[in-house]
Amino acid sequence: MQTTSHSFKRPEADLSMLELLALEYPNIDAAIAESARLAAVRTLPKGVVHVISDIHGEDKKLQHVINNASGTLRPLVEELFAETMDATAREEFLKLTFYPAEVTKRVGATLTQPDEIRAYALRMLMPQLELLRYLVSNFSLRLATNVFPAEYRELLLEIMHAPSTERGPEFVGAMLDELVRRDRALHLIHLLGRLIRNLAVDELIIAGDLWDRGPRGDRVMEYLRQQPNVEFIWGNHDVLWLGASLGHEALICTVLRVSLRYRRLGQLDEGYSVPLTPLEHLAQTVYADDPAEHFMPQREGMRPKIVVARMQKAAAVMQFKLEGQMIERNPHWNLEHRRLLHRLNHEAGTIEIDGKTYELRDASFPTIDPKNPYELSDDESLCLSRLKHSFLSSQKLSEQMRFMVGHGSMYLRRDECLIFHGCVPVDADGNFLPLELDGQSLAGRAMFEEIEKVVRRAVVNSEQADLDFLWYLWSGPRSPLFGKDRIATLERDFIADKTPHRETKDAYFSLIHEVEFCDKVLNEFGMASDDGLIVNGHVPVKVEAGESPLKRSGKAITIDGAFSEAYGDHGYTLLLEPDRIVLAQHSHFDSVEAAIRDGVDIVPKVQDIRVFDSPRRTSDTERGQRIGYRFAMLERLIEAYKTNRLHERPANSNLTH
Repeated sequence: MQTTSHSFKRPEADLSMLELLALEYPNIDAAIAESARLAAVRTLPKGVVHVISDIHGEDKKLQHVINNASGTLRPLVEELFAETMDATAREEFLKLTFYPAEVTKRVGATLTQPDEIRAYALRMLMPQLELLRYLVSNFSLRLATNVFPAEYRELLLEIMHAPSTERGPEFVGAMLDELVRRDRALHLIHLLGRLIRNLAVDELIIAGDLWDRGPRGDRVMEYLRQQPNVEFIWGNHDVLWLGASLGHEALICTVLRVSLRYRRLGQLDEGYSVPLTPLEHLAQTVYADDPAEHFMPQREGMRPKIVVARMQKAAAVMQFKLEGQMIERNPHWNLEHRRLLHRLNHEAGTIEIDGKTYELRDASFPTIDPKNPYELSDDESLCLSRLKHSFLSSQKLSEQMRFMVGHGSMYLRRDECLIFHGCVPVDADGNFLPLELDGQSLAGRAMFEEIEKVVRRAVVNSEQADLDFLWYLWSGPRSPLFGKDRIATLERDFIADKTPHRETKDAYFSLIHEVEFCDKVLNEFGMASDDGLIVNGHVPVKVEAGESPLKRSGKAITIDGAFSEAYGDHGYTLLLEPDRIVLAQHSHFDSVEAAIRDGVDIVPKVQDIRVFDSPRRTSDTERGQRIGYRFAMLERLIEAYKTNRLHERPANSNLTH
């Protein structure tokens, strides 16, 4: 008969906390066994962490970079199977490893006889198991098996021990015969291929900017949601889309304007069910005669260019109006100089910016009332109302944004690396610049951590002030996600003179070439400065001009490698391996079809950033620190059991209150 008494004798706060741990480890032996397991896990090689930044909607390229584990799976396969596979067989195996779903689907359409399917499955299964055993050996068994597909977990654990003395070829053969009979052999091969990819990378960190420029930010996020261990560091383009998803009108117009400029409309209408009909109607009526020659999209598409250009101009004008309203209701930002529409001289065709007058190359503003320049017209209000409803009603957009926020943060520390998207705002002398948040003036690490709270609060409550702050994160001068004094969209669109187009970068971007400044930043975020490395994206490295991602200080690296085709079609992954930190530079990717048909692969150029004297262990990492905390709690639990302050229970019993 099971007891229903309390698990501890006296109401002590410490014991109440230990009681929660006792639910997992109900007696001394269970706690000691877990302590022994954790002690062993801390000796394992640290997991491989891949950091990618500034994907900007390039879904197909991202998929391939993840599929080939940033280029690390190919050399591993070539090393493991150098003596047992010829080059043709290795290439076939790599295709399957990179694209298991697509390859097995193609094989299933080609091979129709059970004997043919069995022969193919057996030929692929044995090297898959060998590669899987190698990868699993670097993980704790619990962590590795958590990645196994639940339905096949027991089967995979069984066949990982085959062949052996006790389990000859007939063991695998019997299993395979049953799978072929049930038409599941290729499905298992597909699952093993995906499992190999997932185990090749312990953690995937996306250092900001998933959307804009590239074709399908929605597919980028959807693919990342399928990864077993992914973390996001927010970039300014991410908070732009987040604010739009929450109904912030200025950010909705900005998302529309950018999508129209690059003609990336599929992610809106097809991906997120946001029809652009209201904006198209506004363009074809109010802007019907507008040449909009400086708003022509950069790509071809189904809609006529002139229609897309007018739509973009209509979105831009609404954006400028709404930004003006927002700046007025947030005077603490000190951005009055960026309210520009009341500085228009409609008769002269000029505009005043920073005390200087410039001639407009486009002076047609059919919706701007000179007496109330920031007020939306009736047509604009109706258009925006319908668009806002679509953004707020998009279930897929909402789910993706909540996933990004739930698995995201402003910065991360991994191994010796401090990772964030843009910059730490500083003055020319390297002093951290403050930003007012919730009535506090915060700088450095405190600013980053308070921003996290505001972003999460905005998702929950959608208060106007918090949504406005998302706009500030997108393009405010002291936003650590932006890092420039302004975003000169109006100037570039309407003024031919390039003088006012200039956007001055934060001093951070020049100071990271100095060792002393890098050490100051590392220390601010609780990092040791000796081996510490600052990692950020945001500013594309000009590869063609010979620019290096590693700064002169040797302590900072920029991994925005112009991943998007619109930026240069390169891209970087930073690999945090046990024995080194290495930068992989990626190039153009043709297509998934070419990868499967012709074996086209992105074989990256690699550069060692750090090489360690001895491989780092799990105990050296943040995961090791968490294990240490758990280890200490288990020690206290064991002591509580020994002193009878907590009652032990059989392992199969349940605590009843």
